[in-house]
Amino acid sequence: MKKTTLLKKSILAPEILVMPGAHDVLSARIIEKSGFNAFFVGGYAVSATLLGKPDISLLTLTEMAGQAARLNDATDIPFLIDADTGYGGVLNVARTVREMERAGAAGLFIEDQVFPKRCGHMDGKQVIAPEDMIAKIKAALDARSDPDFIIMARTDALAVYGIREAIERGTLYREAGADAIFVEAPMSRDDMSRINREIDAPTVANMVEGGKTPFLCAKELETLGFNMVLFPVSATYALAKAVEDIMVELKQTGTTEGFANRMWQFGDFYRFIDVEAFRAKERTYLEHGNRGRTE
Repeated sequence: MKKTTLLKKSILAPEILVMPGAHDVLSARIIEKSGFNAFFVGGYAVSATLLGKPDISLLTLTEMAGQAARLNDATDIPFLIDADTGYGGVLNVARTVREMERAGAAGLFIEDQVFPKRCGHMDGKQVIAPEDMIAKIKAALDARSDPDFIIMARTDALAVYGIREAIERGTLYREAGADAIFVEAPMSRDDMSRINREIDAPTVANMVEGGKTPFLCAKELETLGFNMVLFPVSATYALAKAVEDIMVELKQTGTTEGFANRMWQFGDFYRFIDVEAFRAKERTYLEHGNRGRTE
């Protein structure tokens, strides 16, 4: 089954789809080996790990599509990717969809923020007119070649105009043809429940540690009516904390020995990264070549 079809089926399944965030190929492989059915690739995490910079529209389409291609090559489960504002106007949105499809993403979302955008849990956001976002949605839908490729529409209007405007926009974006709706940064359970009562579409919750939205478990979010939940920066924040801690340990003691029970060893990583499978494949080619020489 195509990855796009797998993602679509998982979104529409009765049980909420949990998508951890992957900031690179290693984190994506760990997510896959942990048993998740899909993952998410966010601009926030990729900006941090690829550029070492914040999520303020510094990351380009080319960089994000390149990351998508590497992730697709290394994993067998589908992923949804963050396409920010579509990297420009309607023609840029169309190109973004084609590039992300070509790179192997199973779906994307575009948002109605003014460029340059900000992380959805930052202050000071501004949004474009709803009719301009609808034009972007139409361009995205026309550009996709696979009807199962998910086109999700995100609105950041709640922070600017309040919950009513966000719900109205979500409804308009669904009517324009978006496959799913993402109302970013609701600040209460009541708002989260209202989003799902009033928007007739598959919806996503965004769980950011320390963010603006109440931090709930997947089952609670399913009860509130969400079809998907993203944990976009959990791995990134955990990595940053772990690296900081081990660097402090190394700086203070001159060794990482005291950290041994909190990290993989050479053999653990060797097995995870499937070195033996690669070496075995290498040997088959070399042995075949050597047989040809002696015949």
